[in-house]
Amino acid sequence: MTTHDDDIDGYFSAARVTGRAGAIELPPDGYRDHLYDLDDPVLAGSRGMDYEEFSADRQTAPFLQELLAYWDGLYREPFVGITIDGQVREGLYRLADEPAQNDIVPVEAARRVLELLTDGQRELIRHDIDSPEWRAWSNPEFVFHRVGLRLEALEDRVVEAVLEMVRCSLSPEGYDRVREAMALNGFLGDLVDLPRIMNDRSYWVSLFGDPSSDEPWGWQLFGHHVAVNVVFVGGRQVVAPVFLGAEPALSDGERPPLFEARERLALDLAESFTPSQRAHAVVYDSVLDPAMPEDRLHPADERHVAGAFRDNRVVPYEGASVRLFSASQKSLLLAIVQDFLLLLTSSQRSATLHDVEAHLDETWFSWYGATDGTQPFYFRIQSPVVLAELDHHAGVWLSNRLPARFHVHTTLRLPNGNDYGKAYLSEWRRRAAGQSDAWTAPVSPDADSSAS
Repeated sequence: MTTHDDDIDGYFSAARVTGRAGAIELPPDGYRDHLYDLDDPVLAGSRGMDYEEFSADRQTAPFLQELLAYWDGLYREPFVGITIDGQVREGLYRLADEPAQNDIVPVEAARRVLELLTDGQRELIRHDIDSPEWRAWSNPEFVFHRVGLRLEALEDRVVEAVLEMVRCSLSPEGYDRVREAMALNGFLGDLVDLPRIMNDRSYWVSLFGDPSSDEPWGWQLFGHHVAVNVVFVGGRQVVAPVFLGAEPALSDGERPPLFEARERLALDLAESFTPSQRAHAVVYDSVLDPAMPEDRLHPADERHVAGAFRDNRVVPYEGASVRLFSASQKSLLLAIVQDFLLLLTSSQRSATLHDVEAHLDETWFSWYGATDGTQPFYFRIQSPVVLAELDHHAGVWLSNRLPARFHVHTTLRLPNGNDYGKAYLSEWRRRAAGQSDAWTAPVSPDADSSAS
């Protein structure tokens, strides 16, 4: 293994977060030119380990110890939600005036999962709807919080029932995307010959609340490059936070590309800007622009701002106001948002997209990097009711030390307190208690809870 002066540990380096003048050129060839030899210490040192052994080994690294301590501090904060200034904007999320029931099909699928479990497994998979464990998800391949049941430890028939619950809860195309992200994790595990660390069952599943058409409930699935949080409440469905990624995301025809359509739409939008729009929208000329503030880049998150444990992050608007976009540019932006909302069923996606459109004049679009596809890039769409971002990363299991388009992270959030459906839950409780229709601010049920 080649070592470098800027190595932080065997997996992370300062190179991925060090500003540098000039363009960050994309590798001229595909990801396969960046595969480590299987006997390289980056891989060989973990050969034969399972995910628990690997996690214990990784957590001996001082950098990772510091990161996990920081994450744990964020996890223990009372939930507020992502905001632009630390103040939650009230009145953004309303349930239908007429009472509505949750979709019964996912309910029945979730009950089937519970029927197949032992008493001990049911105790592990079930949590209260207000449990702080909602916020324990993370996306690395090493394990931090062990919440729920691990798919690879379950019988095939139970895994099949869990996946059926996921399928029944999402749109067909959304389910395919989640399953493809899981399959790409298995593909990566095979590429580097570490299938006990990364496979298509390297995921934890939990149920929150009692699956019911009348009461709020939900489920969570998380692991390497996949984190999906689904809540059903009062006839509305929330699928947020969502983290989907892949390394490699472009697999030379061996697997479907995961984000190609979304990237194409984003490039089309960025290339359509007038000089004036471009001057505002392109915040930084490259993803490692030295003009970035010192704390803008992180060795694990790189540029994305809404990943694991960032439930309360303050993210000011930046870039160009969508209010000044042309009609065709607004259509492109909404098509990108719709792709981020793909996991929602069609009716729920339409309802959520309606919420986004209602705040289109308060929406901002920011871009880092060249807009012609010749460089890695980052973009973010942000409004009072949506935060969606895509970021190209440096390699972890591949050897590219600078960001490339074959390692992608994406996040989706509902700012101002509706991640995990919390704003809807607050309104549902108010209505169930017979309170007036005057809107009240969401109360965080876990505000006084200590993390387990």
